[in-house]
Amino acid sequence: MAVRAVVIEADGGSRGNPGPAGYGAVVRDPETGEVLAERSASIGTATNNVAEYRGLIAGLEAAAELGAVEVEARMDSKLVVEQMCGRWQIKHPGLRPLAAQAAGLVGRFAAVRFVWVPRERNRHADALANAAMDAAAAGAPAEAAATPPPAATVARATGTDPATTPASWEPRPTEEGTRLILVRHGETERTVQKRYSGRGDVPLTERGRAQAAATAARVAELAPSVAAVVSSPLSRCVATAEAVAARVGDPPVRTDDDLIECDFGIWEGRTFAEVRQGWPGELDAWLASTRVAPPQGESFTQVAERTGRAVDRLRSAYPGETVVVVSHVSPIKLVLRDALAAGDAFLHRLYLDTAGVSVLDLYPDGGVAVRLVNDTAHLRNL
Repeated sequence: MAVRAVVIEADGGSRGNPGPAGYGAVVRDPETGEVLAERSASIGTATNNVAEYRGLIAGLEAAAELGAVEVEARMDSKLVVEQMCGRWQIKHPGLRPLAAQAAGLVGRFAAVRFVWVPRERNRHADALANAAMDAAAAGAPAEAAATPPPAATVARATGTDPATTPASWEPRPTEEGTRLILVRHGETERTVQKRYSGRGDVPLTERGRAQAAATAARVAELAPSVAAVVSSPLSRCVATAEAVAARVGDPPVRTDDDLIECDFGIWEGRTFAEVRQGWPGELDAWLASTRVAPPQGESFTQVAERTGRAVDRLRSAYPGETVVVVSHVSPIKLVLRDALAAGDAFLHRLYLDTAGVSVLDLYPDGGVAVRLVNDTAHLRNL
């Protein structure tokens, strides 16, 4: 049976850091403390931080399997909690794929809150992680799920009976974040032909207009109340934004030049193959560094600077409210890269469909929570 809200307790450990490692995760009913699911496994040789992230991922996967809508994830790892909240950068390259995987799972829920707890309040997950490492030491293969310890063993390890002890929720923040619903414009002839489409003012195709209408309905489902709809000034975005505004109370569509697409210079209107043939060296340099611009164009570093300004203005102007932002593939990718504290390779690995929807929350303390990336379910019948 699906549950609306759950608490995840997750932990991981390594005997050697790096060394033999394992993780544990518990999913509880927030009202009764009843254990709804347990996950644990040994993962071979890894660091504590890798194991902790694996525990979080396992807990989120279990919560999703239960059909949870809201999640509170509790961990005694300050690093994982702060990184998932967007307050700390993810400097170690080995953790970035795990953080991205966790962020993708977060997007499957309506709300996820990360809470740091002292180690003594995370002993059930810790016991599962240690049981997994013990099983591995005894010869069980890595990645094999460890048998969860009996309830009596868990009670001895934690000092409580998890089936009867209510979970104690942390106080919720008094300040709500600003929610940005990021929408890529609908289809154009250039997107169909896979041509660089920057500052050229290319209109939506007929299918693009249908995509805009479907996206408007999806945004209305996500946000019954919208404070503003802000758009790139190019017509393909404005038309998409107007369709959205008509479904969410018809706020006026405001344009912001900082949300315009990257200037691709003399590559505008050309395919990747044409650019590769005509400017091979320049293309390689552009792909290798966000500081390099196409000939007579604009670098992604410059685009990031102006999209960052736009995001900061929205955070300040609409505290605690929801804003729909209609823009282009490059600005949206850059906003998501920074929100996830990802590296520049993210820009070439993330695919954003036309009329795709992403959602992120920006909190007054600087925290960021990415809820959804490139949702296109609303386009499946087009």
